[in-house]
Amino acid sequence: MGRYFTLLHSELLTAGRYTCHGFLIKGSIMSGSRGDKLNIAVLLPCYNEASTIGAVVRGFKAALPDAQIHVYDNNSTDGTALQAMLAGARVMRERRQGKGHVVRRMFADIDADIYIMADGDGTYSPEDAEELIRTLLTERADMVVGTRRGVHEDAGRHGHAFGNKIFNILYRTIFGTDFTDIFSGYRVFSRRFVKSFPAVSGGFEIETEMSVHASRLKLPVVELELDYGRRPEGSHSKLSTFRDGAKILWMFAMLMKETRPFAFFGLISGIVMAASLCFMAPVLAEYFQTGLVSRMPTWVLSMALMMISFMMFTAGVILDSVSRARAEQLRIHYMSVIAPRLHEGLPVVVEDIDIRQPQPKAGAA
Repeated sequence: MGRYFTLLHSELLTAGRYTCHGFLIKGSIMSGSRGDKLNIAVLLPCYNEASTIGAVVRGFKAALPDAQIHVYDNNSTDGTALQAMLAGARVMRERRQGKGHVVRRMFADIDADIYIMADGDGTYSPEDAEELIRTLLTERADMVVGTRRGVHEDAGRHGHAFGNKIFNILYRTIFGTDFTDIFSGYRVFSRRFVKSFPAVSGGFEIETEMSVHASRLKLPVVELELDYGRRPEGSHSKLSTFRDGAKILWMFAMLMKETRPFAFFGLISGIVMAASLCFMAPVLAEYFQTGLVSRMPTWVLSMALMMISFMMFTAGVILDSVSRARAEQLRIHYMSVIAPRLHEGLPVVVEDIDIRQPQPKAGAA
């Protein structure tokens, strides 16, 4: 089936008529019962975005007329929910404060084939959703990340820009090179990704958790560079450079402990062993010279640290096996979620291009 997607993709690019509306609305992919269209959900977590949410909702309704727009209000006090309802969105409320709690609720509540997540602050263009969906379908990916072009110029504070750069380097060092912008809030997901994602984070570190989940299960992901707009007048960033930076750093440590325990505990073991050797060296030097141990407490401390180092290393070996078993279970759950697929013999029609899946030849096995 994959080669027919490739053929369809090349035909559309050659004809210059490749639009997301044509690809989706005119029957290119079928899900569920024969002839159903893909169900697309736009998810917008919001906290005090009354000045921008109306325009964002209207933009997505224009870009994706058949999509359902869901706005989750996270205890806003400026009328965000009212503005979203007036713009035509379905509005729900999540009382636990924090973007991570909102995302967990959205992923649990909404049932769709394709999920689009964006912020309600107007920094992401709804028109780019079509390109993100197209990439998700043609690349058969589980997540497409809209990386932010010019994010450092728009960050507003040098601390945000510096933090973005450092954390992205740190991520690639620890978890792999799948992503270059782990904090982007503009993402498109498959149903498989959403329904297999545990979502344990409570705040802005949820994007980091999403990226680690994809890297851990080796899911197909794609990055697509998009323009990143400036916040309009009256809209302010909810990020705190130091508080949220500390939370993200702590999340990095916890995710490394859960997904790469051998490296995590091996690093601790190495540090503790180095401290043990530093305390041990002068005591041994004195012993070899005089045959005496005059600093017995130092020797006891160095041996205790050495034992702790061995314990940490052993814990890393054991927990590495546990982590692999957990990853296997997550992978099995991911595979158990039914993905949208082409039904055999159903025509793939995009504008006037008709590509049908081949029928078995008579007498073929």
